[in-house]
Amino acid sequence: MREAGYRYVVIDDCWQGERDSLGWIHPNTQRFPSGMKALADYVHAKGLKFGTYSCAGNQTCGGHPGSRGHEYQDALTYAQWGVDYLKYDWCNTNGLNAVGAYTTMRDALFAAGRPVVFSVCEWGDNQPWLWGKDVGHLWRTTGDISPCFDCEVNHGSWSSWGIMRVVEMRKSIRQYAGPDHWNDPDMLEVGNGMSLNEDRAHFSLWCMMAAPLIAGNDIRSISTSTAEILTNQEVIAVDQDSLGVQGFCYTTTPDGVEVWVKPLVHGDWALCLLNRSERASTVDMHWQEYTLNDDIAKQAFDPGVFSYAIRDLWRHKEMGTTHDMLHAVIPSRDVITLRLTKQQ
Repeated sequence: MREAGYRYVVIDDCWQGERDSLGWIHPNTQRFPSGMKALADYVHAKGLKFGTYSCAGNQTCGGHPGSRGHEYQDALTYAQWGVDYLKYDWCNTNGLNAVGAYTTMRDALFAAGRPVVFSVCEWGDNQPWLWGKDVGHLWRTTGDISPCFDCEVNHGSWSSWGIMRVVEMRKSIRQYAGPDHWNDPDMLEVGNGMSLNEDRAHFSLWCMMAAPLIAGNDIRSISTSTAEILTNQEVIAVDQDSLGVQGFCYTTTPDGVEVWVKPLVHGDWALCLLNRSERASTVDMHWQEYTLNDDIAKQAFDPGVFSYAIRDLWRHKEMGTTHDMLHAVIPSRDVITLRLTKQQ
């Protein structure tokens, strides 16, 4: 996974022990007997970066000490440990102003003097896409994700959401994402119990949306098929494209297949054909019918004027050019993900 581009190992909630008499946070000594500095050094020695978790409230979501009132202490502690990434949650905030709370921790991280990727995790409740660019590097757009394709999991006072529910919630905020400031639809659920088709569709959509790719599965027991999805470097290249533009659903075919597009550098485009239904669907792409201009990227796709070479990114296979009609059968809850390379 490191060779495919994954760089950060991030500990989530429940690493904390208690604060000492001066307010400094310490890790749980049973779970981390060598301490966090030793763990960060170990991760760094593997050529990776180390991340941790805290919360803007008095307590974390798991009931452990949060950072409220201790932001500058905690930021100094993280810098001393060698932390490179901080996920900052929003539980038990008791009326705090989100912009103010996250700005305080941002300032504390700056003052500590160590570069840290700052993940704003307030679940989209306070529209972080409107203010997050000046505060963090990525911001959660919804509540927690769940490993199901299209469902709501009701937990009583809150719900977690399936893949398509997360996508549907935030279709109109792509203009706020860009290099170093990303919409974050939550971690990947690839390998956590969905079908292979659904996992492939999930991963493709996150890459089309230029989402941060955060593996949420147990990599100690990763299957070959899960590893092949998470490390498909051709699809990852769509996500990591340096133009930094989030893709979108451009149209739906008469057979109900969603056509997702994402502009890439050098006039290239990524195109993802998503079959959300529970039966296979056939699609016939007459490319000249799909001319579009993306006002956000200032990019045009015009197969009537330019020819594009077509490559299937899951089958790793060339598929001709846009001069010819594309005929394909897409299995239930699956995708075809293409890279269209502009020919001179």
